[in-house]
Amino acid sequence: MKYEIYCDESQPDVFWSKSDKKAKYLVIGGLWLPAELRQEIKAGINELKKTHGFNHEIKWHKVHAGKEDFYRALIDLFVGFGDRLRFRCIVVEAEKVNLVRFHQNDKELGFYKFYYQLIKNWIYDFNEYRIFCDEKTNRVGNRLEILRRTLDCSNMTSQVTSVQALPSKEVALIQLADFLVGMISSRMNETIPTDSSKDKLIAYLEHRLGKQRLGPTWRKEPKFNIFKIDLRGGW
Repeated sequence: MKYEIYCDESQPDVFWSKSDKKAKYLVIGGLWLPAELRQEIKAGINELKKTHGFNHEIKWHKVHAGKEDFYRALIDLFVGFGDRLRFRCIVVEAEKVNLVRFHQNDKELGFYKFYYQLIKNWIYDFNEYRIFCDEKTNRVGNRLEILRRTLDCSNMTSQVTSVQALPSKEVALIQLADFLVGMISSRMNETIPTDSSKDKLIAYLEHRLGKQRLGPTWRKEPKFNIFKIDLRGGW
């Protein structure tokens, strides 16, 4: 079966510079869906935009009170697809990353190793995968091809045919990934005020998922999987 994965990240600055004292976790996340479902999801998002008069790029940091109804409907859309549309993210405590010992003192290399850790355990037997990331400037020009090759080798019965960078403003599913990743980052980093619009939206997602509070999940959680990596090893 052919699958597509749409990825984005939140708080990458804590990994690059570690200068943002308000946040300590890097979050990288992605949406997994059968390729045949892509157009249906996009059509659903476009219909919600028309219904709610939303004419902007969907981004978590742009959420404001005037469009809460749209964002709630977007959460309903995500939940409504059940396990056909799945989300997984990896949460990394940046200050505990030993770049010298494990990543050749290369922050970019370390960043993409965590991308690998995010995806590899959801590459299942006898499937084909295409991965789409938000555009970013890499010091090593073939970094995405290296990621593709290593993921392709992680399961010898499946194929990872491409890892491609696209501008998020043109890809609704990367925007949806941004929205969900931002929610996890805000909850884990505790960077939003109580009773703000963003706090209410996170509470609504928690309600729709049947969770008291977003946080690390068990390894095989199928719909909304949060992997807070233990840098000493293990889950």
